Amino acid sequence: MQEQRQLQRVAVVVQDGAEPFGLGAMCEVWAETYHPEDDNPVFDFVVCTPRPGRVRGASGYDLFVEHGLDAAADADLVCFSPHRDFQSSDPAVVALARETHERGALVFAHCTASFVLGEAGLLNGRECTTHWRHTDELSEAFPEAKVKPEVLYVEDERVITGAGSAAGIDAALHLLRSAYGQKVAADAARRMVLPPHRDGGQAQFIRQPMPECDAETLSPLLTWILENLDSDLSVEALAERSAMSQRTFARRFVDETGATPHGWITAQRVRRAEHLLEASDQPVERIAHLVGFASAATLRHQFTKVRGISPQEYRRRFG
Repeated sequence: MQEQRQLQRVAVVVQDGAEPFGLGAMCEVWAETYHPEDDNPVFDFVVCTPRPGRVRGASGYDLFVEHGLDAAADADLVCFSPHRDFQSSDPAVVALARETHERGALVFAHCTASFVLGEAGLLNGRECTTHWRHTDELSEAFPEAKVKPEVLYVEDERVITGAGSAAGIDAALHLLRSAYGQKVAADAARRMVLPPHRDGGQAQFIRQPMPECDAETLSPLLTWILENLDSDLSVEALAERSAMSQRTFARRFVDETGATPHGWITAQRVRRAEHLLEASDQPVERIAHLVGFASAATLRHQFTKVRGISPQEYRRRFG
């Protein structure tokens, strides 16, 4: 069962050669102090570096960082931002990563900052990822790591690694969702004008990474599915509605969404169930019917498989 999380204090570590997008992505999620459009939590946020003062940037400008690494000593989440010379990190940063995990806090590496966690020994025996350009290098540098080049992010025993660029925000939204529920993560995504969820199990570079309703030819059908999750959504029924053979329909669905019909529909049903568990007092049996699962037992199985906790536990935490 997924543990209850408390994320109040968040630290981001930058090093010389700091990549601006990595730091900016973390600031977008964790550093906002004013968002009157919702009641999302505000975090105690700090940026720190091994030697406070001027930190060389990677894109034509430098940073001034006031705080040293001791500012991360009591953080609930320590994020490591990528830097240009990613295969060699400051020993103090590597030590901080190791110490943070040992004391029970979360460590998160954005993009090539995964190499920091590798140097700290935190990837040994764990699933992890990085930008697809560098997954082979990560595997070669840390042969005991279980590198997954096909995912956007992965979490394994409080070690979170994200792929390049926008996947850092995906991973951060995953952490928000785990700690505070689907609504908080969705509100944060809406503030950043982003889709609320891209599955961590999807390929980094599939044609349509977000399985919403932006497929080339199936968009009307996907919209209809979302409005009729309690209908017969078998491949046979959907192929007939689309005037295609079952084989052609299944192939086109994967091509345009990056997921099988069953996988995509199950994900939408779980997300709708999340919303109903948070926003209503409907019993689980009724929610299962409303979102199209055959029984409450099926909902419990699929929900626990996707979210790591039962529907009842999810409602207790976030309802």
